[in-house]
Amino acid sequence: MEILGDQKIARLLTRRLWLLALSLYALMAVGELSAQGFREDQVKAAFIYNFAQFTEWPPDVFQQTNAPLFIGILGTNPFGEALEQTVRNEKVRGHPVLVKYCRTLAEAEKCHIVYISSSEAGSIEEIVADLKGKPILTVSDIENAAYRGVIIRLMTERNRVRFRINLEAARAARLTLSSKLVNLAHSIIGREKQ
Repeated sequence: MEILGDQKIARLLTRRLWLLALSLYALMAVGELSAQGFREDQVKAAFIYNFAQFTEWPPDVFQQTNAPLFIGILGTNPFGEALEQTVRNEKVRGHPVLVKYCRTLAEAEKCHIVYISSSEAGSIEEIVADLKGKPILTVSDIENAAYRGVIIRLMTERNRVRFRINLEAARAARLTLSSKLVNLAHSIIGREKQ
């Protein structure tokens, strides 16, 4: 039996996760990942990378067609090397994906996705207020983060990683989330009634 390296596991996880996620049994498949030996940080890293695949930024955000797409981590890094391994050599619509470790809000403002670490729970209102209206996809696993203005909150429930989307916050950031992503959300804040 061949033992896979962390980078191969991250790529395998990314591909399997979203191929399964787009099928009818998506939520069940996502829930089974931890039972298949994937660590929570690997699963969350794959989610964050794939959120980029299903998000459209305003055209003026990227100055060049091959400019990098930055995923920033604000606060303590909960991923170890999992996020960097997941995005290594990957592109989103021609943009190479890079991870930045942000110590300040000014550094985070230069990113396209900002993961707000649980170490920043005491400052989340300030962070959300500062990033509000900027074309930045905010992601966090802080309790009630989506209700507090973060666009996507990652949650682990009964050994399953799920996510909640705040569509109002996405609209305020001028981001368009794919209906495929929205339909996979555990719950949605700000969905317009049809």
